[in-house]
Amino acid sequence: MHVSGFQGIKVRFAVIEGSREWTEPTRPATRSAVVSILVEDVEAEARRRLRSCRLQEWRTREFITGRPMPDDVRHYALQVEFAAQAISRLSPIPEDFDSDVYWPRMLDL
Repeated sequence: MHVSGFQGIKVRFAVIEGSREWTEPTRPATRSAVVSILVEDVEAEARRRLRSCRLQEWRTREFITGRPMPDDVRHYALQVEFAAQAISRLSPIPEDFDSDVYWPRMLDL
């Protein structure tokens, strides 16, 4: 494609399909067809992350004993719920939504 640039100089542009920025890591193609990610997938990932910190056990302990769950557990749960809501509102939801980049880091709970 030729386009007239500044001061009448012709500039040639080429469109390269499927190219990536050199700083972007390549991600192996796991899906051959384009599959849309559902909000339910994001919610399932959030539940998985909350199970990993044993949130239900902390809630049960709090209910039975009356002692509040540790602040860092409560804060982590709020962050996961917020991240799930934010990711679910993206259009489209990224294929790598389950990457740690999108989610809060779990401290040693």
